[in-house]
Amino acid sequence: MRKVRRTVNRVLLGLAGAVLFGAGASVLTAGLDLPAKWHFTLPDHWPWTAPDDVLLSEKNRTRWTDSGWWWPTVIAALAVLLLLLLWWLLVQFRRHRLNHLLVDSGDGEGALLRGRALEVALTAETEALDGVDHATMRLTGRRTESKVRAQLALTPHADPGTVVRRLADDALDNARRSAGLDELPADVRLRAVRHRAERVS
Repeated sequence: MRKVRRTVNRVLLGLAGAVLFGAGASVLTAGLDLPAKWHFTLPDHWPWTAPDDVLLSEKNRTRWTDSGWWWPTVIAALAVLLLLLLWWLLVQFRRHRLNHLLVDSGDGEGALLRGRALEVALTAETEALDGVDHATMRLTGRRTESKVRAQLALTPHADPGTVVRRLADDALDNARRSAGLDELPADVRLRAVRHRAERVS
């Protein structure tokens, strides 16, 4: 789902950027009267070609205003566009935290494990590792295919490779076995903690 959202965002942003760039280039071309200055002609269907041209003529602006269907259609289209934009905005900030994991309880039915409980346990065990100053853990994915997104703040003298290896061998492996999961992949992001220098007198 996250990859799909990223792809949709990139496509929408690309299309919006292309439309805005094309419109801006057209406006600048006509506004600066570049065809006359640089001695070239624009296509016949070009919307405006000179600084005194307008985007929409009065005839085009008032063509359907006397029709009974015109204003309801415009209002409905704008309302749909607004709803789509609001939905897209909410999707960007929606939390993708996994609330429950499906655990094999051995009775053929399974059991649900609270994702928050596993996150807390995983965070505590990770912060106990040598070289980790602070850890933030979040479970994502689906109940049967969960994934950990980890953000670790390392102490100034920590070795990143050693910390990641201990995280995989200790904390993540313990979480995987306690939840009865076949695998528990993790996306780990590291950053160094900068301590303020203290003045010694």
